[in-house]
Amino acid sequence: MPSAPAVRIGTSGWRYPSWRGDFYPRGLPQRRELEYIASRFRSVELNGSFYSLQRPESYRRWRESVPEGFVFAVKGSRYITHMLRLRDVEQALANFFASGVLALGPALGPVLWQLPEREEFDEDVLSSFLRALPQSTGEALALARRHDERMRGRTWLSIEGDVPLRHALEPRAVSYEAATATLERFGVAMAVADTAGRFPRFAPSDADFVYARLHGSRELYVSGYTDAELDAWAERIRGWADAGRDVYAYFDNDAHGHAPHDALRLAERSRLG
Repeated sequence: MPSAPAVRIGTSGWRYPSWRGDFYPRGLPQRRELEYIASRFRSVELNGSFYSLQRPESYRRWRESVPEGFVFAVKGSRYITHMLRLRDVEQALANFFASGVLALGPALGPVLWQLPEREEFDEDVLSSFLRALPQSTGEALALARRHDERMRGRTWLSIEGDVPLRHALEPRAVSYEAATATLERFGVAMAVADTAGRFPRFAPSDADFVYARLHGSRELYVSGYTDAELDAWAERIRGWADAGRDVYAYFDNDAHGHAPHDALRLAERSRLG
């Protein structure tokens, strides 16, 4: 029998000073913050990988801090999305997957690729990028082995099993309304992003999972969610899960510390996550 859809609700990142003594108990050592958040949620979005290539020992430490069944979503490198702008990305992708992402093993969840607002939809560019993305951890390993000299001495080049690898795209230009068919051809999820109206909220593509990012409904990265807003998100999540799709939802409204509290409230309301 197929397993029931998995619904994972969490936060984008976990290391925020304003959470200490608020969400995190006063006196909790910083090194145990991931352990604590993993006791409350089933997933977290790892966003340090967006800003720079991390090291294998960091990925191993993160994995060892969470229980079995916990999943990390990994944010793809901004060098690929914001600097190369999805063009000529093969070497950069090899270095990214060689940097330790595969050390997460069964704790590796979807990889999120967030685009800058200036990046308009170009079907040829997007198709070429999606074609370059590994569709399994085995393909990611083969790609990682083509890393360049800059990665010497700081790679992780092994896997514990060849399993499917999921990708989600979070564009921020309206022109990506036309990208749905392209994404569906490659099985990539269109992220559903709530950005207080700053960027478009796209409908999910027809992938086998849904990836939602809640940046704030009224003020980007700042405002908390009302009870009614969380009820509406819980209803959406139930609908996606009832349709047989796994759901990953992460709160990124961390400026005033709302993210972990809103994530807990959504999980409680929906009896999911």
